[in-house]
Amino acid sequence: MWLVSLALAAAQQAGCGDEGRPQGQTSPTVGAPTTGTSTTTGGSTTPEPTTAPTTSTSASGSEGASVTATGSVQFDVGNGDDTDSGTTGAPNLCKVAVDGDAGNCRTKAPPDAFSPEVQWSWPGVGEDVFSGVSPLVANLTDDNGDGEIDLCDIPDVVVVAGPGDGVEPDTGHVYVLDGATGALHYTIPDPVYGYSSPALGDIDNDGVPELLVFAHGDVVRAYEHDGTPKWTSAPVSGAAIRGAVAIADLNADGSPEILFSDSVLSATGEVLWSVLDGAWGYATPVAADLDDDGFLEVIWGHSAYRHDGTNYYTNDAVSVSSLPHVADLDEDGLPEILLSTGNGLTVLEHDGTTKPGHLDLRLTGATPDHVFIWLRPAAIHDFDGDDLPEFSHSSAAQYAIYDTNPAAIQWQAAVLDQSGAAGGTAFDFIAAGAAQAMYADEYSLFVFDGAGAPLLEVPHTSLTYIEFPVVADVDNDGSAEIVVVSNQSLQGPPSPTVQVIRDVEDRWIQARRIWNQHTYHVTNVREDGTIPAVEPKSWQLLNTFRTQAQIEGGAVCDPPG
Repeated sequence: MWLVSLALAAAQQAGCGDEGRPQGQTSPTVGAPTTGTSTTTGGSTTPEPTTAPTTSTSASGSEGASVTATGSVQFDVGNGDDTDSGTTGAPNLCKVAVDGDAGNCRTKAPPDAFSPEVQWSWPGVGEDVFSGVSPLVANLTDDNGDGEIDLCDIPDVVVVAGPGDGVEPDTGHVYVLDGATGALHYTIPDPVYGYSSPALGDIDNDGVPELLVFAHGDVVRAYEHDGTPKWTSAPVSGAAIRGAVAIADLNADGSPEILFSDSVLSATGEVLWSVLDGAWGYATPVAADLDDDGFLEVIWGHSAYRHDGTNYYTNDAVSVSSLPHVADLDEDGLPEILLSTGNGLTVLEHDGTTKPGHLDLRLTGATPDHVFIWLRPAAIHDFDGDDLPEFSHSSAAQYAIYDTNPAAIQWQAAVLDQSGAAGGTAFDFIAAGAAQAMYADEYSLFVFDGAGAPLLEVPHTSLTYIEFPVVADVDNDGSAEIVVVSNQSLQGPPSPTVQVIRDVEDRWIQARRIWNQHTYHVTNVREDGTIPAVEPKSWQLLNTFRTQAQIEGGAVCDPPG
């Protein structure tokens, strides 16, 4: 059955302590750093949570700084189609393996590899000290000076930061930071909407990603990798002022389209078509080949449209205001659409019909004040090592993992997010075959173990918009890092605008070096930022959504269960 019932009214407030923190957790502390330890029980090692991370680097002024080295770059990017200059037949280690698949992963980390430290932090520039948009990661700069931007360079972190609430219209600027140190590479001076999520991708086939943003004047703007303006679109619907840009090649012609709010734009900025039911404040359109015709549909939640703008389905039983996620949730080989709405969660079949016996978590008598209790981004991954998909989702007071087949709550942890709509993500940091869930609420960034206990907790402040932490190998050292942004604090001083967290010994396994958009699902972009003309079906491969993948030999691999 796909029906889950909950005692929702009590659950929304359960677990809140006297000071506004979830019970059983301490308020964020700053002071003498501590390092997590591990205890051994029954022959297995279980790391204990770390509530105050060690700090290896600090940032001062406007550009950030690093006081420790991160080790040499690990050029684990083989299997490329090209060859190194002057070495006939040898793989070019700086080039991406085109849609490669390395099979089962071989590299594993120690099970106690959860001693976090803040590798670097960035305090913002001037008044732009608050970020409520998920950071992005891609290679945008030629760090080794060889005249090319490729996977042998250090990835860069893209951040939208602004002065925070109270500024109308919402205002921010784009900052591009060095992934290894947090040093500021450049700023784009044009103002953008401060809570609209940008996207990165190679839209002109020059081999380097461009940056797409939603800017003042209700226009989509494209910038070259170095911040040079490329084009500005005609005005599009401004309803999605806190929505997300996405990039996909809908018609498989080698020229990607840009999705934002209710509109689809060409790679050169022309508005190709728009729909009437896609524009709402937090719209996050997703592209997927739902009907297996070789072209991608654009999903806006209760509706989906074919690549040419004709309607594929509309399900009026679901709210227009919903966040879509695509995965094979019932292991039938076909994609389903998980929808997060203001009233709860529901699942549609690939043709848009409500799934029989569907997952249906709803709030009885929901009011507009309750909309953000459930309207939050989810993440799909194998969280328990059973080789079946689960999904993570948050409400105002709980962060939970849900089984999908059969539907049930696997575990839930107390969090505090009464103020907004934050989401979570996941990554298998130790390559054990089960991903660790992570979530950032109003006070802390958490990484949870398979039972919902915190493996690590890092101080983090936010009014929680629609942002979430991301995972990538941001310094190209062969070990994953977590990137989290912060904004206003409800109590006490705010956290740094950006923090990058690593294991103190860099024991986490290697992640991809890219996270290019809010609706990232691995197969939507190659590691060098190029957009596949024919996007591999994510639900037939890793079957994940809004989570990261491990790489070996330059290709995505699958941690064995």
